[in-house]
Amino acid sequence: MENNEDKRDNGNNENSGESEDRKMSLTEHLIELRKSLTNSLIAVGIGFGVCYYYKDFIFSIVTRPLTQALPKNSYLIYTGLTEAFFTYMKVAFFASLIITSPFILYQIWKFIAPGLLPREKKYVVPFVISSSVLFISGVLFGYFVALPPAFEFFVSFNNQYLQAMLSFKDYLSLFVTFLLGFGISFELPIFIFFLTKLGIVNAAMLSKQRRYAILIIFIVAAILTPSPDALSQVLMAIPLMFLYEVSIFVSRFAQKGKVESASNKE
Repeated sequence: MENNEDKRDNGNNENSGESEDRKMSLTEHLIELRKSLTNSLIAVGIGFGVCYYYKDFIFSIVTRPLTQALPKNSYLIYTGLTEAFFTYMKVAFFASLIITSPFILYQIWKFIAPGLLPREKKYVVPFVISSSVLFISGVLFGYFVALPPAFEFFVSFNNQYLQAMLSFKDYLSLFVTFLLGFGISFELPIFIFFLTKLGIVNAAMLSKQRRYAILIIFIVAAILTPSPDALSQVLMAIPLMFLYEVSIFVSRFAQKGKVESASNKE
């Protein structure tokens, strides 16, 4: 009887020890999360301070596609007493997020890495690098190629009867929205990779449906480009068609990896 009670006591002690270990593990996990969030917020805060100090320089970069299209001696306006201040704050915040994004991604990686399997970890670095490169490429393409002719088209309506009175707040909203649209649309190969991994699409399907994809690409290009002129839409559609072809190659690669991992499991 005593032996049985001792065993039960030992079992209870072991269970309580295991639960304490789990609690410690969870506590440590939460501490790491708090550290990562704190470090990221501090980095964004420091970046915000620096960007706000150089707000006029950043402002000149943001407004460059528009100011080049506007007539000489044109300028942006603000219609509310606090509008200029808060718009500058937004510019500094967005710039800070862009500058500190590598550090933020590192903090996210440091937090999630311990919970990933080795085969999952091998996808993380290529995913982060490729998605970052594609997104930045989309933003740069929108900034240097798509937006200037679009703004020139809209400004062309300026004449002796019509004078543009452009708000900085409205311009910033348009600028951010369309550059985000370009950046996200350039992530097409990444989306296709994961859709292939999930078994939703494959390379053969993408090749077969190419003509419909081209039609959809031109519709998306018409939505994303601010101006209705055909040149801007074609400029937007060409890189998307190229990325679609890249996506077919990526899908084949994802299928190959999927087959190899399935054979390894067997």
